[in-house]
Amino acid sequence: MNVTEQQINEFLAAAHEVGARRLTRCSSGNLSWRIGEVALVSGTGSWVPELRKEQVAICRISDGTSLNGVKPSMESTFHLGILRERPEVNTVLHCQSPFATTVACMKEKPANFNVTAELPCHCGSEIAVVPYYRPGSPELAKAVIAAMAHHDSVILEKHGQVFAGKDFHDVIEKAEFLEMACEIIIRSGMNYRTLTEEEIADLDKYVLGKVK
Repeated sequence: MNVTEQQINEFLAAAHEVGARRLTRCSSGNLSWRIGEVALVSGTGSWVPELRKEQVAICRISDGTSLNGVKPSMESTFHLGILRERPEVNTVLHCQSPFATTVACMKEKPANFNVTAELPCHCGSEIAVVPYYRPGSPELAKAVIAAMAHHDSVILEKHGQVFAGKDFHDVIEKAEFLEMACEIIIRSGMNYRTLTEEEIADLDKYVLGKVK
């Protein structure tokens, strides 16, 4: 399987950081990391903030088979699907941060989240919204994989968020900046201004290649 003890420990440290930042609570959320032809995936029912070595599934990306006998998260279907469809992505985080999840549950969601430069620079200038499907269902997995084909940041209605990135810092940063944007939007009483298209385009000079 070519997975080292050090890599397992790196995965555990990232999972614990996700918890320390309050991006997941108890058994909510899940995390995956590509290592060659396999992926580490937090186990089903595990608490990401307290993830232990014996709760880490080692899954073959091509077909989802667990190679170490640990059952992966019920959302592993979309984790592995994203990794299959997007070879440049190495890490997928599904989380439920408070303000972003509040927005996910709102009747009328913001059409534009670009309240600060960090949002378009790190999350992309457009946040996809996936309709509600039962957690762990094939319908949810299919919808998330489709949405993530052209987005790095997705809101799941009445559920949470999914982020794709090159490493752990990348997905955690995306989660934090979407959470910050949603907090600004909610605390403003929905009375906020967003960056213009021209201002977003100008950010290319600030972070070349980041704006999507």
